[in-house]
Amino acid sequence: MHLDLQGLKCPLPALRTRKALATLAPGTLLIVTCTDPMSVIDIPHIAQQTGDMFEGRTVEAGVLEFRLRKAK
Repeated sequence: MHLDLQGLKCPLPALRTRKALATLAPGTLLIVTCTDPMSVIDIPHIAQQTGDMFEGRTVEAGVLEFRLRKAK
């Protein structure tokens, strides 16, 4: 699943990521793209809080891409 949150400011990327993770089946990969610099802290923290897996982050041309996998 891909979640495009470009242009949204804190706390919206974090809130929408959490909501999307709650709807996914276990094992589903969620790719989140956003431009809010605070998401570098917020998105991995959400994975830690929910028990889901944070698989990594890339940055290209100011766009952050996060890979999270639903654990349970």
